[in-house]
Amino acid sequence: MKKTAIILGASGLTGGLLLDQLINNDRYESIKLFSRSKIEGLPSKVKQFIGDLLEIEQFKSDFTGNQVFCCIGTTKAKTPDKVLFKRIDHGIPVSAAKLAKANGIESFLVISALGADANSNVFYNKTKGEMERDILKLDLKRTFIFQPSLIGGDRKESRTLEDIGKAIFKVIQPLFLGKLKKYKITDPKNMAEAMINLANSTSYSDVVITSEDIKRITTNN
Repeated sequence: MKKTAIILGASGLTGGLLLDQLINNDRYESIKLFSRSKIEGLPSKVKQFIGDLLEIEQFKSDFTGNQVFCCIGTTKAKTPDKVLFKRIDHGIPVSAAKLAKANGIESFLVISALGADANSNVFYNKTKGEMERDILKLDLKRTFIFQPSLIGGDRKESRTLEDIGKAIFKVIQPLFLGKLKKYKITDPKNMAEAMINLANSTSYSDVVITSEDIKRITTNN
């Protein structure tokens, strides 16, 4: 049976690559995008719902499908206000998961981060950890939490510190052996592919997907 996928964050790097892969995947007959602004030039199988994702409950009647892919995330540079940052990185994914449960959507896949920990003293890690914790509390039938390391690829917007970090990581990556492998840069194309593969898998049982898992689950490993 053909499926309907929901994407939050399709205008971002990973979300955009995910959208491209879903468009070209024959198992999906419909893709629903929920975002603040419209993406031009998309095929008819993509339906867009425009509005404030901080008030995502307004979309409840349209928030229906088989799988939710949540690629929402901001940065300290873009969102220095901690209250707003938490509303985005914690509030939107958790609210989307609640809608998924209310509407009987079985699969919920969300991008978190390596180091996510609800008990961390680091605000970013703590926020991501609390998001993971609160989504898991909802006990959806199939939940996958992705914890990538630094995400590679070229973004539309400039992230100076992140770009510097990527350059450094590329140089020292050969030194990441054994337990350090999880810190290698995560290819966003691989992450998008891994999300789709797990959304359609009936055999994978791990809930938390590390950067090492992401590479192993793709065909381009």
